[in-house]
Amino acid sequence: MKQKKQKKLVKQLGVIFVIFALVTVLISSVMTYIGRTNSYHAECVSRLHQLTSYLSGLLEKDNTFVDLIGYFKEHKDQVQIPKDFREDLPIARENYESYMKQHYAGENLGGSLSFAMLDEEAKRLYVHYRMEYWFDVFFDACEDFELSYVYFIFPVEGEDHVMCYMFDPVLETTTAEDGREILDLGIEVYEDPAKHRYMWEAWDSGAAPKGFDQLNNEFGHVYTYCRPVSYDGEKTGLICAEISVAYVRNEIVQSVLQQFLFLLLVLAVATVILFSMLRRKVFDRILHLEENVKNYASSKDPALSDTILQQKGPDDELGSLTESFSGMITELTDYMINLEKVTAEKQRIGAELSVATKIQADMLPRIFPEFPDVTEFQLYATMSPAKEVGGDFYDFFKIDESHLAMVIADVSGKGVPAALFMVVAKTLIQNRLRTGGDPATVLCDVNDQLCVGNESNMFVTVWLGVLDLKTGHVVEVNAGHEYPAIRKKGGLYELHRTKHSVALGIMEGMRFKKTEFWMEPGDSIFVYTDGVTEATNGASELFGEQRLLDALNISPDAAPEKILPQVREEIDMFVAGAQQFDDITMMNVIYHGWKQDV
Repeated sequence: MKQKKQKKLVKQLGVIFVIFALVTVLISSVMTYIGRTNSYHAECVSRLHQLTSYLSGLLEKDNTFVDLIGYFKEHKDQVQIPKDFREDLPIARENYESYMKQHYAGENLGGSLSFAMLDEEAKRLYVHYRMEYWFDVFFDACEDFELSYVYFIFPVEGEDHVMCYMFDPVLETTTAEDGREILDLGIEVYEDPAKHRYMWEAWDSGAAPKGFDQLNNEFGHVYTYCRPVSYDGEKTGLICAEISVAYVRNEIVQSVLQQFLFLLLVLAVATVILFSMLRRKVFDRILHLEENVKNYASSKDPALSDTILQQKGPDDELGSLTESFSGMITELTDYMINLEKVTAEKQRIGAELSVATKIQADMLPRIFPEFPDVTEFQLYATMSPAKEVGGDFYDFFKIDESHLAMVIADVSGKGVPAALFMVVAKTLIQNRLRTGGDPATVLCDVNDQLCVGNESNMFVTVWLGVLDLKTGHVVEVNAGHEYPAIRKKGGLYELHRTKHSVALGIMEGMRFKKTEFWMEPGDSIFVYTDGVTEATNGASELFGEQRLLDALNISPDAAPEKILPQVREEIDMFVAGAQQFDDITMMNVIYHGWKQDV
């Protein structure tokens, strides 16, 4: 029997160790992959910066490059660069120099002779020679820096966000009239600013951008970095470089796979060694201890405490466990004696909690209508704690004659600690609102006060709204709370989704975002805590936001004192008697408009 149990235990632990080993290896491999990929990407980006800086420096030193650009813009169709420009470069240079010796003997371009002073043929020969020269420079640099493409572009005049590719990285070709295969230059492409943000930032600012564009298109997954080229402070175009990041993935995967197999082998060997030790030093002692515990469970003999203690073995963790079982048997007898005392104490605490429940209920407004002479609004609210005392609360009061404050909140946790924190939060919010200030400022101050001495790290989600009874203008702050539901007159309730701020009590110095909306006469607002949407039935399904809206819209124009019981009835029908785990708090307000001046 012991042998069978031992084998079963070994099998279970074996499965655990295998799972642990696989998870460890997988996590290590993933982290290695991420680390190496990030390192490689950083290296790629560095090379992009270096290449564009290097080439832009070369271009700006060539005073005739701006003439090259101008000629290309005006005579783009006449610039015919052969596909094999590297082989043709010496020929193009010889043609240009020969022509210059024949027609401009003794004069040098850039000295006494400017580009504008050349005749059309000299200009054409020079442009072809220099274009082939720069193509050669660009692609040599691209190979030296191990990048994918490098090219020069400039914006097309009169066209929004269109770039002309003077040096095209794709090197597409076309056939000239004389049958030669030449590069298809001057392609104009619309560069979407949403995708080429840093390209246009470089052009607009005239300075090297702080970032790079990441593209995934027909040329693959690439990083693109652009740097402006200027002459005498005037922008002429952009030198851009691209690098592909896809090809490195195979090498990284192979490296990670090798590491995966190595770690797997190491863990397998370690597991075999560990299991051999466990069989001799652990499993036998565990089974012996199990037998003694079962004997005690059936006989309740206190004398077994001494027997277990005598067989504990070495002073290790199992020895400590054996001592604990021995001591537990002794303590169990004392526990039974004290059980009657504990039961009596529990009854006393229950009586005190009943008093606390009544005190908490008395702190919330419960008389409706609260303002019998007020006709500008109708309001009704309820709170049902999940335990004797809860952490939810609601509050409403008039800050002045024309402003109504509405508060609903949910403290983290349950029971007495949450109730105490609720009392503090409710008091601070009400007192601070009465001193003036918009809801965002009020919650900033209350948050700082709640954080002082909050060693238990409790927090409270709050929805706070201030309704101007004269205008229907509402200023609200949602500090991590549920979205309110708003109904326009004659319509249905819909969730009012706004950006959440953080809950109160998490960290001092937090700022809270306020939002605004308007209520017309006949509009209403419904606020609640998560106990409503997270009410759970026997199948572990949540009541949810949609069921809440459906419940509200059964009779959307009903008075607040009717619509809240209607929602609660739908919740009770949904949970069908399942235990309530969270406080359920709701408040409904209908705005009728200002009538004081009537």
